[in-house]
Amino acid sequence: MLSRDADSLYWLSRYVERAENTARVLDVAYRMASMPISYNGVETNEWESALITAGGVDQFRAVYGDATPENVIEYLAFSEENPSSIQNCFDTARQNARSVRSALTSEMWEAINSAWLDLRRYKARKIKVEDLPRFLNLVKEASLRYDGSAMRTMLRNDAYWFSRLGLYLERADNTARVLDVKYHVLLPQDAAVGGGIDYYQWAAILRSVSALVSYQWVYHQNLRPWLVADLLILREEMPRSLSACYAALSRHLDDISHRYGTSGVAQRQARATHARLTNRNIEDIFQHGLHEFLQDFLAENNRLGHAITNQYLC
Repeated sequence: MLSRDADSLYWLSRYVERAENTARVLDVAYRMASMPISYNGVETNEWESALITAGGVDQFRAVYGDATPENVIEYLAFSEENPSSIQNCFDTARQNARSVRSALTSEMWEAINSAWLDLRRYKARKIKVEDLPRFLNLVKEASLRYDGSAMRTMLRNDAYWFSRLGLYLERADNTARVLDVKYHVLLPQDAAVGGGIDYYQWAAILRSVSALVSYQWVYHQNLRPWLVADLLILREEMPRSLSACYAALSRHLDDISHRYGTSGVAQRQARATHARLTNRNIEDIFQHGLHEFLQDFLAENNRLGHAITNQYLC
């Protein structure tokens, strides 16, 4: 496969996954902003936390100033100033899909193209806060259609493997960011750890990664921060966990190395990170600092992205 085609497939999947992740981040902000007053009585920063998770606070303030719900929704959903807005993600994904149209099945192309058309219709009118859930469901369903089409219709060859690398690298980044923002930023200083607002926030985080029911299946008890972290970091049976993402990254990088007959830095880095996740326990992570662990992981994840680019996509 030509490196430019591999690059397009890789970034196509990354941008679709990024759009879904941004929709999930906005969904968390919306749910927590809608929290009953009786849960807290303290000022929360849920809309700003969405910007922190998406990594766009400084750029947002330069363009919009105050983090009002309307401004945050516009910036994360439609702003041309934000290269990672949902609209820009699908614009870029569609451009990449057109460049590798012959590598995609008809179902995959239809999923991308129809989502792009739907989003352009939404962009033509301002979304009110109360209409946000319907829009976010559209984005998440579009991503699920694309991902499901890829899983069910693509040949298991290098085109499939490169597209999977983009998806799992982006998913690991988002899971780490969501967990870090909740644990390190979101709970107001004058709110009690383990109180009503803390519980509601953890539940919203689990809903954002479609893991609330999974948590109950695995742990059979009320929400505990260390168990939520255990589920989203170390439990490989949880599809969005860091461990699950790196198991898949290691597997697909090995598939590529077998196809091309060579193994390199990317394979070694993915295996090393997966081994560290497999051999850790949540008590050790909390003892040394969850925030520090997640920051180190994000840096490792970025290094793997650079290694994949240098090894295959340049």
